[in-house]
Amino acid sequence: MRTAYKCRAYPDPDQAAMLARTFGCVRVVWNRTLAARQTRWTTEHKGTSYQETSAALTAMKREAELAWLNEVSSVPLQQTLRHQHQAFAAFFAGRSRYPRFKSRRGRQAATYTRSAFRWRDGQLWLAKTRIPLRLVWSWPDVDPATLAPTSVTVTRDPDGRWYVTVHVEVVDPPPLPTSGRAVGVDLGITDFAVTSNGEHIPNPRHLARKAANLARYQRRMARKVKGSANRRKAAAKVARAHRKIRAARADFLHRVSARLVRDHDLIVLEDLNVNGLIRNRRLARAISDSGWGTFRVMLTYKAQRAGRQLVVLDRWYPSSKTCSACGHVLAALGLGTRTWVCPGCGTRHDRDLNAARNILAAGRAVAACGADVSHSGSSRVQPAVKQEPSLVTERIPVFQGGE
Repeated sequence: MRTAYKCRAYPDPDQAAMLARTFGCVRVVWNRTLAARQTRWTTEHKGTSYQETSAALTAMKREAELAWLNEVSSVPLQQTLRHQHQAFAAFFAGRSRYPRFKSRRGRQAATYTRSAFRWRDGQLWLAKTRIPLRLVWSWPDVDPATLAPTSVTVTRDPDGRWYVTVHVEVVDPPPLPTSGRAVGVDLGITDFAVTSNGEHIPNPRHLARKAANLARYQRRMARKVKGSANRRKAAAKVARAHRKIRAARADFLHRVSARLVRDHDLIVLEDLNVNGLIRNRRLARAISDSGWGTFRVMLTYKAQRAGRQLVVLDRWYPSSKTCSACGHVLAALGLGTRTWVCPGCGTRHDRDLNAARNILAAGRAVAACGADVSHSGSSRVQPAVKQEPSLVTERIPVFQGGE
């Protein structure tokens, strides 16, 4: 199993200058290669292979105006070509958006493979440096001296913080002991999640709570002269505010996902169309602040690592408007309706709790047979067809059904 450890780094002035030059070279190579790809496609309607971009990089280094590309390690420059090739492959496969140009004001990164760094006794020497890069190890139960990294990635955030991500191959951990419990999870905005056992997980709304503070920093930055030192300082404060929000959100999502995986053998979710939902101007900020997509990614890899089963139901499954008691399906159910009474059996339902129970029932059927699914009390049979193969493994079947 491949994993990564991300820790803070504190380069000295010489190392910081060398890494800054490397970031600039990586950015230039990425942007020039991306522009060449776009131009070739526009004029010739032809794609560009990785071998062609590698040959173009060699030609770049021979140009007099780009001779400074030879002052840094060639490995990060070659790696950025591989990353761009992978980015286009993911785009054409429908897994990500079109690759964009890199900006010097954004997050900077450079990846080193084994030929460009040395890891000894938990210390890291990068190419073109004389002393090890100072790291602060954050995992007391992991001895860094025992690791054998396959690659390392050095990053600098817009707020000025440096990080090193160490990629290693580790032995697959043993699966967690079975708990005998299953849970259906309905994600929302008012409550981040409602589970089939009745638990309501409040939405902390990290961005909304810090919105006033963030807006104050942004107004201060807007008043500064562009290109001035004061504007750079103000921009760093805005970046730090965003980083705190991002860190708080990630901590919350890690805690919730880890607890669900630890306490349940089977976890069932709906496949929410997050990109479509955020087009709603009234809900876009709240949905983005919730981090549903990140939460699903966390559940996916944690379930795989723990030997748990994660079932993702099709986004068109009518979980909210189906009665969990008798199976009656309403013709329509508005977003503003939080409770409703089933006209078939008279049961009063909380919208989210009812959805979570239906999600669990459908997930149990998929986990039991992996094929056709029939809701209790309903004669309609819905096929369980795998969807989104890039996100699905043997232990993560995807249920696809309609109303």
